[in-house]
Amino acid sequence: MATLRGAGMETLLDNCEKPTWRGALLGLAVAWVLAAAWVPSAFAQSGPGIRAGVGADPDQFFIGGHYVSRPIWDRLRFQPNVEAGFGDDATVVAFNAEFGYWMRLNAEWDAYFGGGPAMNLISRDGKDGTDAEPGITVLAGIRYRSGLLFEMKVGAIDSPGFKLAVGYTFK
Repeated sequence: MATLRGAGMETLLDNCEKPTWRGALLGLAVAWVLAAAWVPSAFAQSGPGIRAGVGADPDQFFIGGHYVSRPIWDRLRFQPNVEAGFGDDATVVAFNAEFGYWMRLNAEWDAYFGGGPAMNLISRDGKDGTDAEPGITVLAGIRYRSGLLFEMKVGAIDSPGFKLAVGYTFK
């Protein structure tokens, strides 16, 4: 270890950028979405997907990823997602552990409604640090059999107040 303490190594270590919460969260979100993409083929009936949309309270544009499981009981599915919102002088990364109850509308469309707990990492412009805040979401959506989906969310506690999303679930 003494060989690493030379003057050249100390200068190199001093010039390294310290890790930030934003970088760590972005890495975690990317790893989570990639892990969901490689689930076993037994879950291929549903699958991972992408989403984007707009929200209010705070007013933001967001992007993210999700995974929709096969039914875990009757028509209840686990559909966790991660959404990163930008705007209104804040960045919000929402980790949502949502459940949806699915109903067939016709041969082409399914509807679902549900909700679940959330963990929101909020970073406000001009303020040091990131706050971790709990939340709850209630959602309703429709999905076309090709994978195209439209979703609406209402949040409580420290989740964003309202979101509209469009997305695609890969099969």
